Amino acid sequence: MHRARSSAHAVDAVGWLTLYVVLLLFVPSRFVVGPLGSAGAPSMLFGLGSLVLWALLLVGGMRRPASGAQPLRIALGLLLLCVGISYVLAMARPMSPDEISPADVAVLALASWSGTLLLTHDTLSSRSRLDTLLWRIAVCGALIALLGIVQVLTRELWVDQLTLPGLASSPGYGLSTRSGFPRPSGTSTHPIEYGVILAMLLPIALHVGFHHTHRGSIVRWLPALSILAIIPLTSSRSAYLGALIAVAVCMIGWNRRQRLQVLMVGLAGLIAMMIVTPRLLSSISELFTGAADDPSITSRTDSFALAGEFIARWPLFGRGLGTFLPKYRILDNEYLLLLVTIGVVGTTAFLVLGATAVVLLARLHRTGRQDETGALAMALAAAVCAGFACLFMFDAFAFPMTTGTLFLILGLAGALWRLERDWPTQAEFAR
Repeated sequence: MHRARSSAHAVDAVGWLTLYVVLLLFVPSRFVVGPLGSAGAPSMLFGLGSLVLWALLLVGGMRRPASGAQPLRIALGLLLLCVGISYVLAMARPMSPDEISPADVAVLALASWSGTLLLTHDTLSSRSRLDTLLWRIAVCGALIALLGIVQVLTRELWVDQLTLPGLASSPGYGLSTRSGFPRPSGTSTHPIEYGVILAMLLPIALHVGFHHTHRGSIVRWLPALSILAIIPLTSSRSAYLGALIAVAVCMIGWNRRQRLQVLMVGLAGLIAMMIVTPRLLSSISELFTGAADDPSITSRTDSFALAGEFIARWPLFGRGLGTFLPKYRILDNEYLLLLVTIGVVGTTAFLVLGATAVVLLARLHRTGRQDETGALAMALAAAVCAGFACLFMFDAFAFPMTTGTLFLILGLAGALWRLERDWPTQAEFAR
């Protein structure tokens, strides 16, 4: 009862964060507020609003402070400090004029993602509100997965025909193909981004299916089944590896029956693919067996030497976030790009942010008082692991939907840690 009364007076931003998820996942990245250019994406502006809102709640004392240190906030602060130092150093030395605006936009984007993380971390007032937000995220994931299925069946992108009042749009793009198969991209700008987002949302959708038993079976399992159905159709190595990593980590938090159920569904899907579209299965296999001769792979490996020259020139804090432009080279490896732009120190801080989230969630799983708490901790850890693993495969910071989703999940991880850590203290006080 004391816990409920305490939560009643806390600021709850589930509605605000739901709107952010809608803007992030349903408004294509090519739409921006015209005068602001690349800094005018609706989700980015909303994330900056989240940062302002979080600061106002903190200063105004309307947010109940969490007990004890919050490691994820500390790790984020360390990352922001490193990026800030890198930005100051970059602006203090001679810089090409066309690098200045991208550097400013990159810092604003990081501030926007950080605002989402902090607001999610600090304003979810109870586990039930966290579960509500997880459900809404899963539903949004189901909708973009169903859009991808429609794109495959009709061989039309559909979102390229979309216009939004008040927003400017960069040139449209069409539905790409690989080995003769259409590659859906949902509302994303590229199938890789689409597949990675789905891989990060898959553990949340599976958790909803297993544990939101107050909902009907069809309703609660539709998000997971939709995502599982579309991921094989993305023809994306990133999506496949991300999904495999996500499911592997999730299995740690599942019981034997749940593991068997997922394995049986996976086997049934594999058999169905062999019967219905055997050529798709061979195409997926060739993505890995023929990787050595794939131009996209050789392009990535050939980038190491060039990136090494830049890293050697500015090893500690890099040349500045956002300053390594595509005209120099597309590295298709976010970690390599981070080493170039924010250096070894900044890249380490970014990895520490992800590692901190995983360690906190693993501790919750080991000490969880309920099976659902441990399972949710591993589901969020799986989403974080999938997201951070996929950053090796493309320049994720150039795709705001991917990074916005990743930072939102990091915020969910911090919120679960805060809520579960506060619970014993509140219960003891109530007694």
